[in-house]
Amino acid sequence: MPSPLPDGRGSDFPGQTALPDGRGSDFPGQTALPDGRGSDFPGGVKAIYARLMRAYGPQHWWPAETATEVVVGAILTQNTAWANVERAIANLEGAGRLSWPALHEISEAALAGLIRPSGTFRVKAARLKAFVNVLYNEHCGRLEKMLAGPVERARARLLSIHGIGPETADAILLYAGERPVFVVDAYTRRVLRRHRIIAGGASYESIQRVFQESLAPDVGLFNEYHALLVAVGKKHCRARARCDGCPLADLPHDAEL
Repeated sequence: MPSPLPDGRGSDFPGQTALPDGRGSDFPGQTALPDGRGSDFPGGVKAIYARLMRAYGPQHWWPAETATEVVVGAILTQNTAWANVERAIANLEGAGRLSWPALHEISEAALAGLIRPSGTFRVKAARLKAFVNVLYNEHCGRLEKMLAGPVERARARLLSIHGIGPETADAILLYAGERPVFVVDAYTRRVLRRHRIIAGGASYESIQRVFQESLAPDVGLFNEYHALLVAVGKKHCRARARCDGCPLADLPHDAEL
């Protein structure tokens, strides 16, 4: 059965994902690159997406109600479990500090106290305040202005802020700004490495290109794919692989990588 895309359409071939513009790859389970060449690796990112969507369905990510909450969560989730971030965000909300004016007004020390559950709270308070200061000093406190313009420029703005790395910047762009940028995290790297799509030590940018050169630049697709990789990473592709029952188990892989 074809795998449905975020808009409800199915792919033309079992095990293959149709792209948002209607193009599929030339071969079932293989990724077509923009110049028409097939991928060099078995399976391909479209085959992985099709299996994950069929197994798990839409994930409804990012787990936040507002763009402000997305940004705060993206910064606080660095090196900690999401459950800890939820506790910190609940503290901010309870204190009436989950808005840009409130975050701009609060002192760094007071902010650190509220986000203590997220771990390394003083470091994260400094990073969050750095973001808010740039937001107000350079973009009039308007997130949509900060994230506007060519994606490359918006990304560069974010990366220039203290404590904002590629993964955090891309999460903000995709989930808060609805820009077509693929987010690469530890789960993404592990799944692709074990399925021999990337080499060990591959850079963030090279992993990102695997997706962005193989899939149409569709926000909904990138959103779902990233969330599905997190789902399979938590259930099966852990530091010690649990391949039994994994929807990707039939694809070539090496659980020891």
